[in-house]
Amino acid sequence: MLGMLHALRVTSVLALLSLIPFPLFAQGASVAFGGLKQDTSLPVEVSADNLAVNQADGTAVFSGNVLIGQGKMKISAGKVKVEYTNDGSGISKLFASEGVTLINATDAAEAREAVYTIDSGNVVMTGDVLLTQGGNALSGQKLVINLKAGTGVMEGRVQTVFQPGKAKN
Repeated sequence: MLGMLHALRVTSVLALLSLIPFPLFAQGASVAFGGLKQDTSLPVEVSADNLAVNQADGTAVFSGNVLIGQGKMKISAGKVKVEYTNDGSGISKLFASEGVTLINATDAAEAREAVYTIDSGNVVMTGDVLLTQGGNALSGQKLVINLKAGTGVMEGRVQTVFQPGKAKN
């Protein structure tokens, strides 16, 4: 799945760059994230090749082809550390690393790492972030997504390429 997304990423960016004579640059950009709006109260399902549990600090580490699902949202990564709530009744945070891809509807985002805070619905993706929304692409070093509101902010030398609109006759 990651190989297919990487090929899609490269193909999409190259196709978009060929359509526009120059990319647009900014220091920070707000983006609508409607395709990634998510009900964060839904159950979180995790599958992986391996699981290590640490009862002392209340964490679990999934490794090898980790796939997380919550509703229609999917997150894949090489490794995910799960931090549970203080009372152990639920998940507090997910720390994904070793190449992270987040997908839902028409939106997809890739980064080196991501932290998903379940209660707030915030996902912070860092390291060579690429967001694709339909035919548009946006890249930077940090993307903060609010899944409850369906909004996001990209930071760190943001580069974007927009698909030009087609005139209707």
